[in-house]
Amino acid sequence: MARDINKRLTQLRTRRGGLDRLNRVNESLAVDTILRKSQQQEPWEKRALNKPNTRYALGAMQAVDSDYTRISIETAERVANQLKNGLNAHGDNVEFRLQGSVPLDIHIRGVSDVDLLTLSTDFYTYDRTGQRSQLGFYTSPSSRTSIGVLLDLRGACENILISSFPKAEVDTTGGKAIAISGGSLARPVDVVPSHWFDTTAYQVSGQEHDRAVTILNKKVPTTLDNWPFLHIKKINDVDEAVSGGLKKAIRLCKNVRSDAEAEGTSIPLPSFDIAATMYHADYQALSQGSIYELAILAEAQRHLDHLVRNIEHAKALRVPDGSRRIFDSDDKIRGLHNLSNEIDDLLREVAKEQNNFLASLAEPPLDASRIAISLLNATGLS
Repeated sequence: MARDINKRLTQLRTRRGGLDRLNRVNESLAVDTILRKSQQQEPWEKRALNKPNTRYALGAMQAVDSDYTRISIETAERVANQLKNGLNAHGDNVEFRLQGSVPLDIHIRGVSDVDLLTLSTDFYTYDRTGQRSQLGFYTSPSSRTSIGVLLDLRGACENILISSFPKAEVDTTGGKAIAISGGSLARPVDVVPSHWFDTTAYQVSGQEHDRAVTILNKKVPTTLDNWPFLHIKKINDVDEAVSGGLKKAIRLCKNVRSDAEAEGTSIPLPSFDIAATMYHADYQALSQGSIYELAILAEAQRHLDHLVRNIEHAKALRVPDGSRRIFDSDDKIRGLHNLSNEIDDLLREVAKEQNNFLASLAEPPLDASRIAISLLNATGLS
């Protein structure tokens, strides 16, 4: 399908400004704030004014305005306070953590759902082969089960949210999360009932990033173990080492996926797996983005193209926390192919805007296109 860059620029601005999800924010003050803020131009919109593909690529890499992120986190904290009060009143003790794109600052929407882990502190599980377990630091096993504890916690959370936010929409149909939005809430929040799981690594290190969480899928019902804080740490560590280039690459791919799907191209690759995929890109190449940002586009394209051309290698790659393979289904392989094609196209169009010879070609070679944009410096992009 033909790609309309001006339409994509509009969609990018709308998405970043929160205008695409005004129906998820019904409180008038929050809507007014979004509408007022959306009138302001962001710095990326003033760059490469006669080069729309370049401007899109640069804009798609940038973090969402910090005010939007702050409001998302504050909204999650407000929901957490109501849950804590309600659960404590019933004798249930909990604590809260954020997981997902918002705490990592790789979300691409001004109005972004926030994942709020609601962790029971009255119940936890542990790996019995771990060091602390072997040394007898844990009490005797409880007769309660994870499924039973989390089903009870889930039901209590649903009731508290419905009573505490009577004007909000509380969607209890999801298997893993209770989705609440609208009413007096400035952002949508996904409440995820859970409890701690002390892994063998955590029993040695005592570091929270090594601690897993157990969540419920009530539709089965069954439980799943996740390592959200190890994922966050791994991404943050690499991003810091490459001067912000990893997160820019992740945001770029997520924005391209969103716009491609709006045009009818299916890219069944979840955000978590996009982050995991770019985690395996070349770190030295990503770090060049601190000098000339389009080098990040060049590396994202090279990396995705390499994976498509070496599919068995791609299938062997694991998510940053090591818990599973990234491309563990045919749908995800298809998503990789389609995302790679989209990034190929963007690379070529950006290269045409930077190089007169490439602009004369209908489909410039990818190698030449990468070279053309990798040699640009910050002055050339102003």
